[in-house]
Amino acid sequence: MSEANEPEVLIEQRDGLGLITLNRPRAINALNHSMALSILDALRAWETDDRVRTVLLTGAGERGLCAGGDIVAIHTDAKNAVAQGDSPWTSADSPSGRFWRDEYILNAYIGNYPKPYVAIMDGIVMGGGVGLSGHASHRIVTERSKVGMPETGIGFIPDVGGTYLLSHAPGEIGTHIGLTTARMTAGDAIAAGFADAFVPVEHIPALVEALRTLDADDAIAKFAQPAPVSEFIAQRDWIDYCYSADTVEEIVHRLQTDGRAEAAQAAVDVLSKSPVALKVTLRSLRGARKADSLEEVLNQEYRVSAASLNTHDLVEGIRSQVIDKDRNPQWLPATLADVTEADVDAYFGALGDRELGLATPKDEL
Repeated sequence: MSEANEPEVLIEQRDGLGLITLNRPRAINALNHSMALSILDALRAWETDDRVRTVLLTGAGERGLCAGGDIVAIHTDAKNAVAQGDSPWTSADSPSGRFWRDEYILNAYIGNYPKPYVAIMDGIVMGGGVGLSGHASHRIVTERSKVGMPETGIGFIPDVGGTYLLSHAPGEIGTHIGLTTARMTAGDAIAAGFADAFVPVEHIPALVEALRTLDADDAIAKFAQPAPVSEFIAQRDWIDYCYSADTVEEIVHRLQTDGRAEAAQAAVDVLSKSPVALKVTLRSLRGARKADSLEEVLNQEYRVSAASLNTHDLVEGIRSQVIDKDRNPQWLPATLADVTEADVDAYFGALGDRELGLATPKDEL
């Protein structure tokens, strides 16, 4: 049977495991709306099913767990929104807006799931893939893992609870990752709080087999090895100093004047990204650090994502990176200095009756 005729998510239940396999290997298992709904339905059914002890998330193929969301579809919605002059309120009811709503509900559900949820983060794990795995109770990386939040490179802002994870990384490592879109190795992902355990690829089949008979903690302990060294931890001195600044402009200045090659390269990486997306990302990260819960952050991310959908930079970023692949985005505003407070404020406006509305601890007081 060809991939085109197979389900995009394989949902199975056997030997005490609820098995979720993302099944779009040619697209590195990129997530779409129907896939998110299938996963959410399965998790809800298994929550009260005594036959399921542990949930296991994997990706088909060898390239990665999940490369993110279907950004070609997002590009279509963004082009339409810009052409029509849509408001964020209108964008929230677009196909992308409805997808994000259910995706973020799924992210929160994973973060609070009452049963062990084991995510095998092998290979590429980007954007929406982090949303499916980064909030899991047990997160496994391998020597092939490449984990990241690449949003600012396409004029978007880290979402799927990514700003929550980034803002809770040690020191300013998360700010560095969010602004530069740096890829995390297995060691980096564990050090930054995106993963919990390192298991070499050769032992993953045996780990999966062990999960059929053992508790998740015991099964993982059988195969986990010491985490590889994290380059980010080794460079904490300049990362923490440079990225602790209050503005993106000052961050870039500190990176450029630090004197180390790694810092200078980070400045180049930052300056290649959407200026407005950088400033919105920094504000989002600072706000997420103060938030009381993942749900509170997801509610804020939804406002930002809906607002992003009617912006020039999201259309242009996806065009340059994915559609035309010329890697030469023409950002608007073109420089950090050209981005106004009003430009940034526009991403954080309330959505009225189209808010995501996830319940937070504050709501229970």
